[in-house]
Amino acid sequence: MSLHLLFLCSRNKLRSPTAEAIFSGRPGVEVDSAGLSDDAEVPVSLDQIEWADIILVMEKIHREKLNRRFGEALAGKRIRVLGIPDNYGYLDPALIRLLESKCRGFFS
Repeated sequence: MSLHLLFLCSRNKLRSPTAEAIFSGRPGVEVDSAGLSDDAEVPVSLDQIEWADIILVMEKIHREKLNRRFGEALAGKRIRVLGIPDNYGYLDPALIRLLESKCRGFFS
């Protein structure tokens, strides 16, 4: 059975799609990404929340938005704040290194 990781940022344009791209294809892991803003490329859905075993948000504000929008649906969900600011481009090597470092514990 695969571990389901959901990466969330604001607009699903840079950070969370980078995470999805670099972690997709790893054995035993399925990855998805979405955004919490109304104008996100892929707005986060209840189906994604229910699918996820672990929800990884880029910033504390994302966790707060997630809690406001999906409150009860988050019961029992593991949510981690990665602490990655919106300072990087898509597939930026520095962002990739940061994501790999902060997510190391999720991969065997």
